[in-house]
Amino acid sequence: MRLSLSLATSKKLIFFAALWPLVSIGFQAYQDQLGANPVEFIERHFGKWTLIFLCLTLAMTPLRKLTQNGRWLLHRRMLGLFVFFYASVHFLCYVGLDYAFAWEDMRDDILKHRYVLVGFLAWILLIPLAITSTKKMIGRLKTKWKQLHRLIYVIAILGLLHFFWLVKKDMTQPLIYLAVVLILFLIRIDFKFLRRS
Repeated sequence: MRLSLSLATSKKLIFFAALWPLVSIGFQAYQDQLGANPVEFIERHFGKWTLIFLCLTLAMTPLRKLTQNGRWLLHRRMLGLFVFFYASVHFLCYVGLDYAFAWEDMRDDILKHRYVLVGFLAWILLIPLAITSTKKMIGRLKTKWKQLHRLIYVIAILGLLHFFWLVKKDMTQPLIYLAVVLILFLIRIDFKFLRRS
């Protein structure tokens, strides 16, 4: 009973902590700290947090293996849903704030700029992962569920490309995210190799 209560508490804490990007942008807007281009500031804010939650989601399996504690995986689904949530907010800012729902202009922008195209593809691929995140869908799909959710690796690569191609001068932040994702990937590969040897 104590374990389940502790788990429920930790899930609540993670949930409320994961709302910080919304709280912080609201506070910055109230303080008039969104800069000369508020729309771009808001878009990049939610894009950054999408990548952060993506890295946190990818970190759950390596943390489980490094600590020999399976409880990390119990938070993976919630973190993954926050990836989709903040990616959707990021996309809605682009659609609503940046282009005011001018669909033809958005279509042209997606086809013209490769960073927009890969970002849009990453968001599209997140949709089936979010839809199939329930226990009911996991039971229905069984082994196919794992195969489907391996798309998270493709999404991570597309997300990194989106960031790299968006940033034209200072590559510091994209390189930091690339390093984090590569480390997480390498840990997973290393453990798979050790298990087979």
